Amino acid sequence: MSRLGALLVVPLLAALLTDPAAAAPATERVQSREVRGVGVWEMRGATKALRKSRAGWYHAWTAEPPAYVGRTRAEFVPMIWGAGSVTDEALASAKQHGPWLLGFNEPDLAEQADMDVEQALDLWPRLESTGLRLVSPAVAIGGADAGGWLDRFMTGAEQRDLRVDAVALHWYGGDWRPRRAVEQLTSYLDAVHDRYGKPIWLTEVALMRFDGGPRVPPGKVQARFVKLMSRALGTRDWVSRWAWFGLPAAAKGPSSGLYKPGARPTAVGRAYAALP
Repeated sequence: MSRLGALLVVPLLAALLTDPAAAAPATERVQSREVRGVGVWEMRGATKALRKSRAGWYHAWTAEPPAYVGRTRAEFVPMIWGAGSVTDEALASAKQHGPWLLGFNEPDLAEQADMDVEQALDLWPRLESTGLRLVSPAVAIGGADAGGWLDRFMTGAEQRDLRVDAVALHWYGGDWRPRRAVEQLTSYLDAVHDRYGKPIWLTEVALMRFDGGPRVPPGKVQARFVKLMSRALGTRDWVSRWAWFGLPAAAKGPSSGLYKPGARPTAVGRAYAALP
């Protein structure tokens, strides 16, 4: 160790010995409220549910705030969903609700935005014209894969000198053991961040399996997962924002949603609202 290193370490050790807070593990760092968000679609009592959730922000897969959400403290973040959404009207609306703009929704899936990389790159300057800070298209899978949809988009953006200020991802865990699921999620996020070196927005996340149709674990499993996940993401300051999927829950049966119609909280809804 150099003499300079020793001079730095000694005061640090003294601080750790005299200040218990200085010795607290990194996993105990509390996220700011603005990091935590939620995806919102129409439900009875949506405004009340959003208020009760204490979410710092929300998106609705739209360029403007939906009419079914009234005044709340949560910040609305606009999105240009797909190729058909790149209109003068949508871009003007998004510009009013910046400073951030989410890019295309799962362009790598045929049942979602369904766009090839070249099409997305050709349209990206229209999004740039808003002057807003841009979050990449949110791929459903393979964000860290060399040669994958996102990798080809990010490479093309650099070659064309297009601006991408952050990377968006979606993640649905099929392992219903919460601690294992968090490890799988953070491993994926770490790999994506290592590849692109940009802030990450996790704009859809929950535990859900899609084999044989969407299936979710019991509410107490989702509740445990969201607590552990929030703690783990809090140790990664490059995870700028994350959004649970979603605010509404089915009136009956298992759901990853936070609130049933009428703003009645589910088990995961109570856990989410109680996050520090």
